[in-house]
Amino acid sequence: MKLDRIDVKILNALQKNCRMTNVELSEMVNLSPSPCLMRVRKLQAEGYIEGYSARINTGKLGQTLTVFTEITLKNHRQFDFARFLAAIEKVDQVIECHLVSGGYDYLVKFVTAGIEEYQTLMERLLESEIGIDKYFSFVVLKSPLVKAHLPLASLFQQ
Repeated sequence: MKLDRIDVKILNALQKNCRMTNVELSEMVNLSPSPCLMRVRKLQAEGYIEGYSARINTGKLGQTLTVFTEITLKNHRQFDFARFLAAIEKVDQVIECHLVSGGYDYLVKFVTAGIEEYQTLMERLLESEIGIDKYFSFVVLKSPLVKAHLPLASLFQQ
């Protein structure tokens, strides 16, 4: 499926406010409600829309700790990457995991209740023999900018 400008408008609107009604969405993208809903359903069926979720204000949850961790594996065979990913996917505190180029293999984002929980988690991962050679932790002190939406207008210039 090739996206047209109306599809991009729909995706852009929904990523910023997925709670709007179909009528509100259709007005924003200059379509009548029925064709708008058909397009949304097609975007869902084609996998452009994977789901809908709420953004949680972590500041309201009490004390939390966000840590970005650079992880280097001991070996770099396909098996080693698969073993690491299978283990890391089971860790609820892992919010993101990216295979990256450069001086380490993965950049992992953890959100924990505090430094003690993070350290316990890392010790458990090291003891579980999933191939971690070394890791470096970067504790987030403040997040002055966090965007939850993609820059669709610049990605799909038409």
